[in-house]
Amino acid sequence: MRSWVEVSLGTIRANYRAVKSVVGQAVEIMPVVKADAYRHGAVEVSRALEAEGAPWLAVSNVEEGVALRQAGIRTRILVMADFLPADREALSEFSLTPVIHSLSDVPQALGAYHLKIDSGMGRLGTRAPAHEVVESVAAGPGQLEGLMTHFASAANYTSPQTAQQIERFEGVLAALRRAGLAPRYVHSSATIPVAYGRREAWGNLVRPGHAIYGYVSPSRPALPALLAVKPALTWKAAVLAVKEIEEGALIGYGGIHRAEKAMRIAVLAAGYADGIPHRLSNKGSAIAKGQIVPMIGAVSMDLTTIDVTSAPELRPGDAVTLLGQEGSVRIDAQQIARIAGTISYSVLCGIHARVKRVFVD
Repeated sequence: MRSWVEVSLGTIRANYRAVKSVVGQAVEIMPVVKADAYRHGAVEVSRALEAEGAPWLAVSNVEEGVALRQAGIRTRILVMADFLPADREALSEFSLTPVIHSLSDVPQALGAYHLKIDSGMGRLGTRAPAHEVVESVAAGPGQLEGLMTHFASAANYTSPQTAQQIERFEGVLAALRRAGLAPRYVHSSATIPVAYGRREAWGNLVRPGHAIYGYVSPSRPALPALLAVKPALTWKAAVLAVKEIEEGALIGYGGIHRAEKAMRIAVLAAGYADGIPHRLSNKGSAIAKGQIVPMIGAVSMDLTTIDVTSAPELRPGDAVTLLGQEGSVRIDAQQIARIAGTISYSVLCGIHARVKRVFVD
């Protein structure tokens, strides 16, 4: 294999249990497996989570939900983003639960549905006043099973935005309860409110995504996390060539790296087409033979060059770690994101489908 990721399903299950230990028995967990489970492999991850007892899974669109059903996944599946006319027949056929974002769609929801409130994110969800929400739900033919929202700044404890969102959401929920329309499920929280103990936002269902795959983003200001999880994915690439470079040699497109002295380089079988951010050019790192080594020159479409002067035993065919841990040395998605000027979600989701997935326990 030229480039591959190893996904530890045992770690995925352990991360699920870690979330469960934080929220307790009164709160159900809906792991988010959209975007191919953040590129960890949605079918295999969903099977592991279903076996662990997850009562729900969350996907972005109907196509993702159908793929899980066709793979034999039987647990409840919430489709969070799409309620398009062409997809509605499949919702029923494959027993998928839709999220409704507009009151105009409530009459088209014939079975159980969750209603999303735009409490301040300014994205999907209804911004209608509470009394209009009550009227639409009461008149609709379907069953309001869940009420949900999504926080815009959950990690920023210096901002009042999350508290304001909770207040607006609770106002709609209270109006529904007064009208005798209380939903069975109330959910607002992804990983951050769980990790940092914002219990007033948990409801009775939480939607962890990042945590399931082993990450908790830092809060502002820095707070101690209740949740301890471990990355489940290791990304490796094969060494295609090793060569000696003389002092002054230029390396890669644009000659953006000039060798300050004679050095030994290795060419890896992975580039930006595989998901290595181009912004890691001359800035990123890899792990070779248990040592952190620098990426040098521009990241190419299919190839990346590293300085392995400090790892003279490295040979063509050996594996180098792009993301993961070797002994006490580690490179994770958050570290890569800081260097590349992006977010760890993007690093994980950016690993291309052509990178082979290998699943281990």
